[in-house]
Amino acid sequence: MPITMKAAKAEQPKELKSYEIACKAADDKKAWDIVTLDMSDSSLMADYFVICSARNNRQSQSIADNIEEQMEKNGYDVRHVEGYREGKWILIDAGEVIAHVFVEQDRQYYDLENLWCDAPRIAYEGE
Repeated sequence: MPITMKAAKAEQPKELKSYEIACKAADDKKAWDIVTLDMSDSSLMADYFVICSARNNRQSQSIADNIEEQMEKNGYDVRHVEGYREGKWILIDAGEVIAHVFVEQDRQYYDLENLWCDAPRIAYEGE
């Protein structure tokens, strides 16, 4: 009787949450200081805000493009993108998650983390 080996079970990819998809997409384009605010108890707009920084307008546009692409690829409908042309503060509304991509100076000026200081923070560690 021939000896057969059982095939190892292929490890199923971990299903990412909506904010994790946005964080990873931003990280893939070298965004930094990526923070997620859990807005589920604070806002009717979205369950999560993902906030990240870019070095310049061009990088913020690249980050926004990748977030939009990855959200749609994973089945989330991107409803609205605002601020893309200027690239200083780009807002991507994907339903339960709203991503904010800032050029650093504008992030400091608008200080969304302080505005929503009561919302629990979910740090993004990257891969």
